[in-house]
Parts: sequence; structure tokens; C-alpha cells
Amino acid sequence: MNAPGRSLATVLFTDIVGSTERAAELGDRRWTELLAEHHRVVRAELDRHRGKVVRIEGDGTLSTFDGPARAVRCASAVRQALAPFGIEIRAGLHTGEIELAGTGVEGIAVHIGARVAALAEPDEILTSSTVKDLVVGAGIEFADRGRHELKGIPGQWQVYAVEGVGSG
Repeated sequence: MNAPGRSLATVLFTDIVGSTERAAELGDRRWTELLAEHHRVVRAELDRHRGKVVRIEGDGTLSTFDGPARAVRCASAVRQALAPFGIEIRAGLHTGEIELAGTGVEGIAVHIGARVAALAEPDEILTSSTVKDLVVGAGIEFADRGRHELKGIPGQWQVYAVEGVGSG
């Protein structure tokens, strides 16, 4: 039985690749406009995939989902929708129990999701093995990215890159 304030969820972190360099290149006004477009796209895809915004700050986002396949599909849709704007993202996902805290979420599952996202290369969506295992049969293809130590998290974690997202 879950303790009060705990819930099973998939967390999705996204980050704009090279945002500081891009802001310097574009200038404040144009960068602010591009960032607003990013936020609009992210919110639209979260709505479409039944995700919940936890926070959108600067060039990064954190959201939660009640299903990992929806979260993976959302990350893929965000990546695809931002490409025409010349915005490249990296993303990371993990499924686990989270602590519902005021206006945000906390807990080790959130930290794992953040650490997985930090491993992603530009234009890459990485997941923990937990996410990969939970979406078997959903038409999502993965490539093995090996075992990694996640800063502050015990043990080594198997990480996978999303290679394809079918309709499943």
C-alpha cells in the first residue's frame, strides 16, 4: 500500500541542447520568443499525451505521466515538433514512486529520471530499464546504451535510447 503522498508515475525531463549558445547567438528578444514557442509546444504535447506539467523553467521541463508509453510518445512528439524551429532537446525518463510535495514532486525516482536525462546526447531520448520493461508490446523500439553509474544513486543502471515509436 502506498504511503500518503506517494504515487507511481513516469517522470520526463527535457532540456534544450546548447541553449546558452543559442541565446547568445539570437539575442535576448529572439531567444525569448523561441523559448515561448518551446513552452507552447511542450504544453500542447503534454496535454495531448495526458502528461502533467510539474515545472517549465528556462530551457528545461519536468512532467509526470500515469503511463510510461504515453511519456515516451510525448517525448518523441516534443522532439519532432521542435525540430522545425531548430530546437534540439535531450530527454530522460524513469518510472517509480514519487512523493507529491506541494506544487512539485520529489523522491528517488525523480532523481533517477534527472540523472538519466543528463546522460542523453543531443536529440536523444533515454530511459531507464524500468521504462523499457514496462512498455513491452507498445511498439517502442530501443537501443542499449549500457550500464551507468547515476550520481548519488546506488548501483549501476541499464539505460536505453528510444529508437522508434510505433502506434502500439
